[in-house]
Amino acid sequence: MVGKDAVLDDCAVLALGDTFLVATTDMLHESTDFPEWMTDREIGWMSAAVTLSDIAAMGARPSLVLLAAGLDSPSRLEEILTGARDCCCTCGATLAGGDLDAHRELTLVSSGIGFADRPVRRSGARPGDLVGIVGIPGRAQAALEGYSRFREYLSTPKPRIGEGLALAAAGASSMMDISDGLLASLEDMRQASGLGYAIESEKIPGVPGVPDDVALRFALLGGGDYGLLFTIPPGKSIPDMPEIFVIGRVIEKSQIIVDGRPVEGTGYQHHWD
Repeated sequence: MVGKDAVLDDCAVLALGDTFLVATTDMLHESTDFPEWMTDREIGWMSAAVTLSDIAAMGARPSLVLLAAGLDSPSRLEEILTGARDCCCTCGATLAGGDLDAHRELTLVSSGIGFADRPVRRSGARPGDLVGIVGIPGRAQAALEGYSRFREYLSTPKPRIGEGLALAAAGASSMMDISDGLLASLEDMRQASGLGYAIESEKIPGVPGVPDDVALRFALLGGGDYGLLFTIPPGKSIPDMPEIFVIGRVIEKSQIIVDGRPVEGTGYQHHWD
């Protein structure tokens, strides 16, 4: 039986001598996870990216990805594999194999393993820690709602491997990937740590060219960005890398606070309008 603590993080963690193996798996369905305009190469890229992003969130180095494909048409396989392989290569991982079957609906299951010197869990925050994000949240949601210049952030998200490794080395106390929206991710962190998170909306970077109020809604509620959410003690040095922003602090009371007001930790739902 799996213990409660084993399912709190982006990956399962297994100690291997002086290092740790992290492992994760993700299932994607065409009707709920891929907009109808995505190409098969982009679908393949996405199938690998979601798994590699989980590995990044643990502060781990990716090693390999396995892809199981339930195909509604065999003609789709080559481009899907090309996209998955391209994403793996970008992240320093190997697409090492998988399985193939026929399905009424395209269904992809990607699994991956990586290795970490010090896995960063969701539960490690302490009151007073800084809350930060990697990436500009809301760009994928902007693409979904018609801002076509942000399409690449939705269709070919870049797992934040380098940033995850740098944050782990810098002493990040907790971390996870932001795939279902910032508020939903903060809620997951709240449940894991039992602490609260006070966020200042003016510190959240806006999506360029989108009205401020709309950009904030995209950032808080929109999914598909695959950035990182992290906490780090205030005495630690945050890596000097692009698109790393401090947006708040960890508090003792177990609530999510935005601009001084409690909010619910809701976010992206897995369906396409």
